[in-house]
Amino acid sequence: MRCFNAAISRLSVLGATRAFIIVVALGTVVAMAFMWPTNVADKFSEVVQPSDRATVTGIDDRPCGATVSDRCIRVLIHVDSGDDKGTRGVIQWNANGVDPPVHVGDKLRVAQAEEVPGYEEVGQHTYSLVDFQRGPALIVLFALFAVMVLLLSRLRGALSLLGLGVSLVLILVYVIPAILDGKPPVAVAISGSLAIGLSAIALAHGRGPKSLAAMLGTIASLLLTALLAVIFTHATRLTGLSGEEAFALRLADPNVSLQGLLIAGMIIGALGVLDDVTVSQSATVFALRAANPDLSARELFRRAMDVGKDHVAATVNTLVLAYAGSSLPVLLIFASGALGVGEALNLELVAEQVVATLVGSIGLIAAVPGTTALAVWLALHTPRAELEHEAEHGHAHVH
Repeated sequence: MRCFNAAISRLSVLGATRAFIIVVALGTVVAMAFMWPTNVADKFSEVVQPSDRATVTGIDDRPCGATVSDRCIRVLIHVDSGDDKGTRGVIQWNANGVDPPVHVGDKLRVAQAEEVPGYEEVGQHTYSLVDFQRGPALIVLFALFAVMVLLLSRLRGALSLLGLGVSLVLILVYVIPAILDGKPPVAVAISGSLAIGLSAIALAHGRGPKSLAAMLGTIASLLLTALLAVIFTHATRLTGLSGEEAFALRLADPNVSLQGLLIAGMIIGALGVLDDVTVSQSATVFALRAANPDLSARELFRRAMDVGKDHVAATVNTLVLAYAGSSLPVLLIFASGALGVGEALNLELVAEQVVATLVGSIGLIAAVPGTTALAVWLALHTPRAELEHEAEHGHAHVH
């Protein structure tokens, strides 16, 4: 009778946890449906420059001023798409400018520009460089990444890649457009992040007790990170106006919340690391419990935390280096001595990265003991057979 009551208690705990996760998931879906963006593309179409594909066919330079010493670089191109497909064109730069180096055969994105007087040629229009074509190289890089994941993790890796695809779609189709559409940025970021976190964990690691513990830890840590991001974005008076893109967005819609986009970036930036830590801690707890079912809750928590401390130390360093890498140009100015420490930290571009790093790190540190405690509680209420099944499956670090 005692064993029967214990089994019922375990099932009720797992059932209640699953019910809570389902309620959170349904609430997330309802929130996303309520805040789903509309007509964002039309609103911001004016700040997006249309462009066509082109190939560089030649490069030369000619006099272009009052004296022979004033010279301009002419980049000859063949237009590969658009209304002028198949025609020749030219991009003209001042030789003293800061335009990027190009070579014959380079693939570009170009847009028609005003004709340069004195250089009109039959069948040849003047263009401006919009950007390089990076699609083929990016596809090769992603293919290499996907092959490595599949070779190492096989089915788990495939499910992780699927979760990665879902995450990118949610960010591009819901999170950013909804904020640009004037929806509450914090609510959008939280709902989108919850959808990303729950779906990524479910796809890559299933819906067993180990995943439930990781989901609970992710939800709690994500809410803490969001709260800290909101508080310290306002406390440090971050505006979101540090980049050129911000001015383009503000020009298209003066009401767009650039500060909201900044907060959303902090939350989503921390989410990927949170997913990894919560799944790792949960997996550690369940593996320890399966290996030694006689461990007490206190001992199980202590041993799992020993692993968690090492993991969080390495992950915080990863988080700091990731944000530092994205701010290298500003850090170079700081390192050159042109700015003092106080002045450098006061720059919004630097302060954004500092706040994002510290907010994400605090959420990450809090996730370790929180997730470990939740995992211990669920592991103690998980039947032995299910414990062994959970222990047999590792986790893939692709989110």
